[in-house]
Amino acid sequence: MNIAIFVSGGGTNCENIIRYFHENGHANVALVISNRSDAYALVRAERQGVPTKVIPKSQLADENVVLPLLDEYHIDFIVLAGFLLMVPEYLIHAYPRRMVNLHPALLPKFGGRGMWGHHVHEAVKAAGETETGMTVHYVSEVCDGGEIIAQYSTPLSPDDTPDDIAEKEHVLEMRYFPEVIDNLITAINSES
Repeated sequence: MNIAIFVSGGGTNCENIIRYFHENGHANVALVISNRSDAYALVRAERQGVPTKVIPKSQLADENVVLPLLDEYHIDFIVLAGFLLMVPEYLIHAYPRRMVNLHPALLPKFGGRGMWGHHVHEAVKAAGETETGMTVHYVSEVCDGGEIIAQYSTPLSPDDTPDDIAEKEHVLEMRYFPEVIDNLITAINSES
C-alpha cells in the first residue's frame, strides 16, 4: 500500500513515519506533499529517498491538480502530519476512511480552527489540565471532527510550561503515530 504524507512544517512526524515503514515494510511512503516550498519536511523526505511535491493552497482546491498526482504515485492512504490547511471535500470523498490526521491534544478538547501546534499546548496549560495527549482521527469536513481512531495520554504537573507539555505530547507522537497507521493499513489489507 502506498502512503502520501501531507505536511506544512518541520516534518519530525513525517520522517518518523518514513523510517518506520522503511524498517517494517507493511506499506511504502511513496510521496510527501507540502503546501509550503520552505517546509523542512521536504528536506527530511528527500534525504530518505521519498519524492516530494509542493501544492500551494491555491492549487489544493483543484481536484484536477491533486487527484492525478495521487494517481501517478498510486496513493492508497493519506496521512496528515502537521498539515495546517483544511482538506477539500473532494479529497475526503476520494479517500473515505483512508485519510488520517494527528492532533496534539485529547479531542474533542482543544480542537477546531486555530488549534494547532503551540496554540494547543498553551490552551491545555491555561485550562489547568492534569493530562494531555495525542489523537489520531479520520479526516472529515469538520476541522478535528472526524471519528477518533486512537488516543494516548500522559500526565502533566502544575509546573509544566507549554513547552514541557509540547515535549511530553511529542514523545507520544513519535512512539504511537506510525504504529496506529500501520494497524489501520493492516486492517485494510486484511479486508481486501
